[in-house]
Amino acid sequence: MFTLKNSLLEIAIHPVGAELQKISAVKNGLEFMWDGNPEIWSGHAPNLFPVVGELKDGRFTYEKKIYHLSRHGFARRSDDFVVAEQSENNLSLKLTYSEATLLNYPFKFEFLVNYSLVQNQIKITYTVKNLDDKTIYFSVGGHPAFKCPLYPEETYEDYSLKFEHPETSPTHLLNVSTGLFTSETEAVFNTPDTIPLHAHLFDKDALVFKDLISKSVALISKNHGEILNFKFGDFPFLGIWAKPNSNFVCIEPWQGLADSEDSNQLIKDKEGIVALEKNTTYNATYIIEIHEKHLV
Repeated sequence: MFTLKNSLLEIAIHPVGAELQKISAVKNGLEFMWDGNPEIWSGHAPNLFPVVGELKDGRFTYEKKIYHLSRHGFARRSDDFVVAEQSENNLSLKLTYSEATLLNYPFKFEFLVNYSLVQNQIKITYTVKNLDDKTIYFSVGGHPAFKCPLYPEETYEDYSLKFEHPETSPTHLLNVSTGLFTSETEAVFNTPDTIPLHAHLFDKDALVFKDLISKSVALISKNHGEILNFKFGDFPFLGIWAKPNSNFVCIEPWQGLADSEDSNQLIKDKEGIVALEKNTTYNATYIIEIHEKHLV
């Protein structure tokens, strides 16, 4: 396990999947991340690459050949990440293509996950480098799960998500059994900028927003105010999810989406896909900002 620490926060990153697994307040010991209870959901903050979500029939087609990838891609379970850079407040872990990855994903790449601690902020940056002699196609995203409620006297229903701006964006519905998008949408914002958390909010799987105006969302306790502010300015899509009746909420910035039920399965046509030309690099950052009143 790797750790980064400053005067306010300490974070821990597991080498498998380069996964953030703990965010702790240095002074009072508060834990802000979900503990990964395997009886409910074993994840903490998986890094999603080279796809986000489910592929139709678990496969895609490129240059008339069929390739198979599991939900959210292979990076999140890879033990092939190596340290690219490390200091007291910064860690960069790198995954490079191999003969094994080429069997299921026919592109030569370098995928870096960088963690940086700056005061009360954790900055997570994804970098994808095209090492191929052709355009490569990928999606990338985060999946961090935050403890909710944070304090022992609270309930899940004491919490809400407050968006930066008033919103009317609907959620795009997923088929719960396949993980693929249907053609249906559903209104979510009964109040202009807030989604209250409750036990049945995710009965139909994740809330998925494709056209939010906001580029940040705060996790709010009605008893303790803002817990954290989540900034996702580099990502066009946002997912929000939890296992029903669990004590966490995932806020997920995505560059890419699951397939739709009517997908043609061609990776070049996939919604939200990044087409990265040879000799070029892609970068995207999201920021978790813990409110300082919970760090004293």
